[in-house]
Amino acid sequence: MKHWRILIPAGFAAWFLFGMAQLAEAADAPAAYQQHCASCHGADRLGGVGPALLPENLARLRKPEAEKVIREGRPATQMPPFGQALNDAEIKALVDYAYKPIVPMPVWGEKEITASRVVNFAPGSLPDKPAFSADPLNLFVVVETGDHHVSILDGDKLERIHRFPSRYALHGGPKFTPDGRYVFFASRDGWITKFDLWNLKVIAEVRAGINTRNAAVSGDGKWVAVANYLPHSLVILDADLNLKKILPVSDKDGKTTSRVSAVYDASPRQSFVAALKDVKEVWEVSYNPKADDIPAGMIHDFKYKEGKFIPGFLNPRRSFLDDYLDDFYFTQDYHEVMGASRDDAKGTVSGQVINLDVRKKIAELPLTGMPHLGSGITWKWQGRSVMATPNLNEGLVSVIDLQTWQPVRQIRTRGPGFFMRSHENSRYAWTDSMMSKEFKDTMQVIDKQTLEIVAELKPEPGKTFAHVEFTKDGRYVLASLWEMDGALIVYDAQTLKEVKRIPMKKPVGKYNVWNKISKSEGTSH
Repeated sequence: MKHWRILIPAGFAAWFLFGMAQLAEAADAPAAYQQHCASCHGADRLGGVGPALLPENLARLRKPEAEKVIREGRPATQMPPFGQALNDAEIKALVDYAYKPIVPMPVWGEKEITASRVVNFAPGSLPDKPAFSADPLNLFVVVETGDHHVSILDGDKLERIHRFPSRYALHGGPKFTPDGRYVFFASRDGWITKFDLWNLKVIAEVRAGINTRNAAVSGDGKWVAVANYLPHSLVILDADLNLKKILPVSDKDGKTTSRVSAVYDASPRQSFVAALKDVKEVWEVSYNPKADDIPAGMIHDFKYKEGKFIPGFLNPRRSFLDDYLDDFYFTQDYHEVMGASRDDAKGTVSGQVINLDVRKKIAELPLTGMPHLGSGITWKWQGRSVMATPNLNEGLVSVIDLQTWQPVRQIRTRGPGFFMRSHENSRYAWTDSMMSKEFKDTMQVIDKQTLEIVAELKPEPGKTFAHVEFTKDGRYVLASLWEMDGALIVYDAQTLKEVKRIPMKKPVGKYNVWNKISKSEGTSH
């Protein structure tokens, strides 16, 4: 029996071994995902605290940029850096895994939404008066993400009156009916919860999507709009959380579908306004049953409706844009939208002002960095209206003239901030620096007339201090010590002196009923 020796060139052997190593790393990618990513992005990649990691959601993010995000983390988010825990090959394998389609793609449509609805109390079955003595318009709704609960505070006594468990990872801020009785919560995994503030009861729930950005409540309290990342849809519910309509989100030709960045109520216009992340459009969806029909093709005569029209009620009216909208802010009269788009691949930001009546861009918005327009506030300065927004990338508050659309001041702060708040009865605007490693514990107070920082507050060195809200009358400010063993710290809004602390489990946000339903100039809308 002869024995054969096979000689393999050294170069080929090295190539072969390298290839096998790559295959092994690719095979380990699902395990690495479960170890490092699943707790935030979901075991099935469908989203949780973080967004869904699917090719449909990552279309605007190139693979090299995605690798950089994993390696270095992402500013203004809870995404930490993994460059110390994973090597370059492991990171590349994770990215390839995230960009791999899920087959079959999960479906969440009419059948699934309808079947998910849970009703705890039938409409009209609970008393039509508050079950407590506190002012129902001066309540605070506090989201505690530390143990996934919501607390209800008496804004006069500054005391907790109720606490109940919430869905996982509430996002986008609670939204109220115009009388302040009901509040709606949205979770990142698509659950919409209706809570009766007068009776302190969860009324009903429905799952409107798989991965959800936020929800909005109509100015008449009859409708709820839900912005979804997955599926690519805008879902319309009635106030009892019955499904009314699913609007698939795509461009006018139906060729490109899109995630919905955000949806907000524009009550003076009797409409919802939605920003689209992957299509250069902004949608306005009227909830006025008498809304004018919408042109949807070739039109011969508008007056006599000769041509293709669709009903104006609960259908999108499109404004075509020069760029995408990731974030936006309404002017106080709701005629315009100030929007910004962040191009992660290029590291640039562009801003535009869109007039909702003429449905087109009317001005460029000179913003740098990564403005957080969703936390914008307005006030009167030197006889004109201005808007101010914090910046997620740098220590900067931009103050914009709402007539010229030009900055009147760029206020340098301690570091990148996420939230900004004021009150019509206060001379001060408050902004945090929570995205800064060094100054996440510092709140800065700005004089709205001098546009200067007049105070810095640091109650617990080294601990995140963020998000403020005023009481109904503007007398007190409640700020979050954003830690597991955290608290709401109450300040006198005029003297800036600490008044008391209310222990909380990572209170990420608090919302005063009156300030929200009155759409105060000092709060985001």
